[in-house]
Amino acid sequence: MPAPRLSVVVTRRLPEVVETRMKELFDVELRPDDTRMTREELVSAMGRADVLVPCVTDHIDASMLAQAGERLKLIANYGAGVDHVDVTSARQRGVLVSNTPGVVTEDTADMTMALILAVTRRIPEGLAVMQSGEWGGWSPTAYLGGRIGGRRLGILGMGRIGQAVARRAAAFGMQIHYHNRRRLRPEVEQEFGATYWESLDQMVSRMDVISVNCPHTPSTFHLLNARRLKMLKPEAVVVNTSRGEVIDENALTRMLRAGELAGAGLDVFERGAEVNPRLRALPNVVLLPHMGSATVEGRVEMGEKVIINIKTFADGHRPPDLVVPGLM
Repeated sequence: MPAPRLSVVVTRRLPEVVETRMKELFDVELRPDDTRMTREELVSAMGRADVLVPCVTDHIDASMLAQAGERLKLIANYGAGVDHVDVTSARQRGVLVSNTPGVVTEDTADMTMALILAVTRRIPEGLAVMQSGEWGGWSPTAYLGGRIGGRRLGILGMGRIGQAVARRAAAFGMQIHYHNRRRLRPEVEQEFGATYWESLDQMVSRMDVISVNCPHTPSTFHLLNARRLKMLKPEAVVVNTSRGEVIDENALTRMLRAGELAGAGLDVFERGAEVNPRLRALPNVVLLPHMGSATVEGRVEMGEKVIINIKTFADGHRPPDLVVPGLM
């Protein structure tokens, strides 16, 4: 007699091919529309599921886990970042947490370069004037930006995505610098021609572009705080495709409004979808709606990893992408 299928609850709509495969493998409950679950709905879902499949918009804390009951055994996160899940509390309650690392590395690195180019070359300003129909023709002094070749790029976080950014930026002729918890091996540094800075303060004060590519953890919250942002050169640009909480957004906004920074490209924000309206009003700021991983290929691969983690767990084995508290 075959073993009963796992009960799986998915909190958001996923690509159709992923949902179809889940229906084939599990007793799955899919979200009828692409809206966020409320806190109460999440608690209820955890109470009736063996496996919960949340994403970055679902904040799961210790209090919610305490109300979940005993059925939940795996939180198979749809995404690499797990700062929205209290992983330590989950493990204390016997709930494993998995994620989908490495899938969106290239996509996010592409978006990082797109933001660097968009800010430095003033692409949104050019797009806006063309869409308004107000362009009066070419002028030798109109929409002057700056070339990125030769500029110093300081990468904050040199993991998979940071290295993918370095590879692209080096091809554009940028000078690669980085700050990381651990220094890379010499052969990796040599591949990018990268310079390691043990002191983040010293690095940021010398860079032309800062790219944030580190996860949000207690130690990286406001890593770029008001004091460090003040160290940046007035002609510097800040780009963030990682997590909004890494930057003190209010301090960044004040400096941009005061002309103390040349510009910023942001795909993530400190308060999620609540974007500071003062940021939206600035012509030297490019804002995107968390599009870094938004490719069809990437989102399908994320779903495939989720399925592999659940299927491996169902077969009685450790999920291949198990998140271990303290190693995040």
